[in-house]
Amino acid sequence: MKTTGLIEIIVYVADMESQVRFYRDVFGLAVTYPTGLDSYADQFWVTLDAGGAVLALHGGGQGRLGADTPKIVFGVADIHAARAELVAKGVSVAEIRAAAPGVWVCDGHDPEGNPFSIESHE
Repeated sequence: MKTTGLIEIIVYVADMESQVRFYRDVFGLAVTYPTGLDSYADQFWVTLDAGGAVLALHGGGQGRLGADTPKIVFGVADIHAARAELVAKGVSVAEIRAAAPGVWVCDGHDPEGNPFSIESHE
């Protein structure tokens, strides 16, 4: 399967405001979504520009080892073909789902149980 590269790393967080301040103010990453807010405390999804990939802070993390670990997301041009190729190679993956309008995602785990996704955009 040919990917278009590593596009996103999702970090599950419990305190969105402090995590945004940390990555924005300490590391200097620019917030790309949503922008211009005075507070991010009530946000469930915040993205920051991390150079070649997006750092996505996902609300609702509860410190559950394994369940709240970072997720690696690879971009693919054709999610249906990419999923079929993974299945043909013996990788157990979930069905394709719409994560947001025009965003299609398929989740899986590597041999040690680390979560990954493949993602395509319309």
